[in-house]
Amino acid sequence: MRIKLFMPAVALLLALGNTACKKDPETEPLYLIRDDLEWDAADRNAVVAQYFYNDLYRYLPDGFNRIGSDPGDVLDAGDDDALPSRLTRPVEYYTNGSVSAVSNPDPYWATPYAGIRRVNIFLANIDKVPANAAAIVYWKAESRFIRAMMYFELLKRYGGVPLIGDRLFTLSDDLSLPRNTYEETVNYIVSECDAIKGLLRAPSAIADGDWGRVPSTAAIALKGRVLLYAASPLFNGGQVNGAGNLQGYPSASQARWQLALNAAQELISTGAHSLLTTATSPNTAYGSVFTVKKNTEIILAKQSFNNTTLETYNAPMGYTTPASSQGLTSPSQNFVDAFPMLTGLDINASGSGYNAQNPYTNRDPRLAASVFFNGRQWLSRTVQTFDGGLDRPGTSAVQTRTGYYLRKFLNEYSSGTTYSSVSHNFPLFRYAETLLNAAEALNELGRTEDALVHIIALRRRAGLTAGTNNRFGIAVGIGQSAARDLIRNERRIELGFEEHRFWDVRRWKIADNVLSGNLNGVRIVRSGTAPNFTFAYTYAPVRQLVFNARLYYMPLPYDEITKNNNLVQNPGW
Repeated sequence: MRIKLFMPAVALLLALGNTACKKDPETEPLYLIRDDLEWDAADRNAVVAQYFYNDLYRYLPDGFNRIGSDPGDVLDAGDDDALPSRLTRPVEYYTNGSVSAVSNPDPYWATPYAGIRRVNIFLANIDKVPANAAAIVYWKAESRFIRAMMYFELLKRYGGVPLIGDRLFTLSDDLSLPRNTYEETVNYIVSECDAIKGLLRAPSAIADGDWGRVPSTAAIALKGRVLLYAASPLFNGGQVNGAGNLQGYPSASQARWQLALNAAQELISTGAHSLLTTATSPNTAYGSVFTVKKNTEIILAKQSFNNTTLETYNAPMGYTTPASSQGLTSPSQNFVDAFPMLTGLDINASGSGYNAQNPYTNRDPRLAASVFFNGRQWLSRTVQTFDGGLDRPGTSAVQTRTGYYLRKFLNEYSSGTTYSSVSHNFPLFRYAETLLNAAEALNELGRTEDALVHIIALRRRAGLTAGTNNRFGIAVGIGQSAARDLIRNERRIELGFEEHRFWDVRRWKIADNVLSGNLNGVRIVRSGTAPNFTFAYTYAPVRQLVFNARLYYMPLPYDEITKNNNLVQNPGW
């Protein structure tokens, strides 16, 4: 998204300020844009109103290194896919039992409700501005999408939350609103998505200069994600700790999987999106999804200016001159082991060919696109995560805790000596997720072979080999339970570090298992002399994960509970 109107708005304010002939006492900030200026009937081009509208986009979720500060850590460093390379980081509260109502690393409440109010102000006033009528229809629909997205972000954390609708409260209103039920919150978001999908622009109708605006398919994608969560074991009659209708549906219904499938198929049937299968040099096709600003797979991404920020934050720490790399994220051995062989066979499957002393050869190409491992080429040298290597020196410097660094989202810099600014726009929705949603719902409905069609499409795009039966390593006659594990694992590796795993293990109701075991890493010892070095790999736990069942739902912030006696806290908090 390009915010084009900031400078004109400032220029307008300066021009107004310069017309004054005498200096009166300042009774309000000179930079304040008052309501009569924002919603000015004489502003035929809606210059100032569009500045307000553009600002609403900042309420779309951020990704990348956003948990904590200076800079932050990725959310997946709070599940079994990674650790923060720095010690005692807030994101580890999720895996060491330190989260509380006053110490939640991701206290998402005040910001979305401030954003919801901003959307409601916009919707209540934009018709006062004599802008292009068709444009106003788009702006209102996009604003409603942003509001629905904020409600979903609240829903997945807390369950049902207070629904404001279009209301604008004043200081004299009673703000002690109770929580709506989980079902009411789901229904509201879905109804908003259905109401606006025909009012938003088709992806093909969004000009390059407006790329990042909400397309019609994003509304369908959001509906699909909401309904997938609603059908999942935790929320579909499977609440824990005595949770009631605020945290899910009191009883399970198989029909909810059909609703999730219908939404996924609705998006697929538009034909507006497809998996990106063409590589943009020097990236692979899979890697290009995250570095090409506009492509067929991205449905909606949080826009930013081209930069080198992710390379600086996450590339191996030994690359310092002239490039600057901090290596802040340490993917786990658990995550690495989730990637199959090039044939699609699990590394532990009979006949897979996996060699623990040559572990990265003939693996799913998405592994090399997601993780830096020892021996991978970067900035004209090999990555050195062996003990004493440039990227794991063993000193007091911040360095990998697992033997790995995060590669995903970064541009390809195998050659060269420094970084250049490229597109890093966090993917909020992409077509691969829709295929995975459809596969999950189909399998839960007993249509396993139909589900596998989508998994095969993802594996084909990733570059796995088809095999003699064109099943990309998937066994003939695989049952529903085994297919469930396969689909969940495919989702883990395909959508890794896109802020899905953290929530997936909760909605699947498996967090008490996968987040209570060991988080593993690798230690590598180099021996011999150049150029005939050999490496010995030892796999061992790096730390023990701790999960309490109350963490299936996030705690409502303590200050919100104390301000509003009608807010019911989630169980266990």
